[in-house]
Amino acid sequence: MQETLIRAQEVASKVIIEAGNIAKDRFDKSYSIEVKDDFGDVVTEVDHLAEGVILNELSRAFPDHRIHSEEAGDNGLKSDWLWMIDPLDGTNNFAIGFPVFSVSITLLYKREPVLGVIYEPMVNRLFISSLNGGFICNNKIIKIKKNENVNRLTVGWIQGHAVQNDEKAVRLRHYIDVNSKRMMRLWAPTLQWCMLAKGDIDGIILYNSEGDDLYSGILMVKEAGGIVVDFQGNDFIGMNREPYLIACHPDHKHHFMQMVKEGLKPQLASV
Repeated sequence: MQETLIRAQEVASKVIIEAGNIAKDRFDKSYSIEVKDDFGDVVTEVDHLAEGVILNELSRAFPDHRIHSEEAGDNGLKSDWLWMIDPLDGTNNFAIGFPVFSVSITLLYKREPVLGVIYEPMVNRLFISSLNGGFICNNKIIKIKKNENVNRLTVGWIQGHAVQNDEKAVRLRHYIDVNSKRMMRLWAPTLQWCMLAKGDIDGIILYNSEGDDLYSGILMVKEAGGIVVDFQGNDFIGMNREPYLIACHPDHKHHFMQMVKEGLKPQLASV
C-alpha cells in the first residue's frame, strides 16, 4: 500500500499542476459554457480539457484502478483503489471571472481517503495530505489553528444543490450567519477545507453535500489536526452519500455542535 501511495502522490502532484495551469491560462478568456443541470451549474470546455489531462495520466499510471470523475463519470473497473477527480472545483466562479477555483484529486483505499491533492492555480498553492502524513501547503507542514474567541469565528458553509431550499438548511444557515463573525460560501468547497486546515477560517458546517471534491478536503483537515464529525458528534469515516458534517479544531467541537443544535431548532410561530 505504501509503495502505491508514494507513486500516487508523485503522479497526482505533477498532473494536477498541469491541469490547473490549463484553467489559469484560459481564465477570463473565451471558451464554451453549457448548463449541465436543473440547479444552474455549468460546465466549460476547460473542465473537459483539465479532466482529460488527469484521466489520461492516471489511467496510464494505474490501469487497474477505478476512477470516477466529475464530468466523465466512472471507468467501471472493480478495485479497492478509487480515484475521485474534480477537474475544476468552482466552475461557476471561473465562468463569471471570479478567480477562486481549484483542481481536486483524491485517492481512496477501501472507501477511506488516503491521499488528497488540491491545487489553487491562480496563487500557485499546492495542498497535499496523505494518511498519517500531515497537511502540506507548498512543501510546508501546517497545523490547524485555534481561535480563542469563540464569539468571533469565521464559519464556512457548504450545502448540496438538492437541499438548497430545504427548510432546516435555510434556518441553520441563517443562524450561523447571525451568530458568527462571518459565514463564508465560496462556491469552491475544496478551498474552504484547505482554508480551515491552514487556519484561515475556524470551522465548516456541511449540509448534505457529497461530490468528487469532498474527501480530499476532509483528509486535509484531519491531517492538519482537525476533526470531522457528523451532527451527532460521531467521527466521520468512510463515505456517505448524504453527509451532514462539522469540521473544526478539536477544542471547538462542543461550540459547533451547539451551534448546529440551536440552528436546527424549529422556529416558534408568532402569535
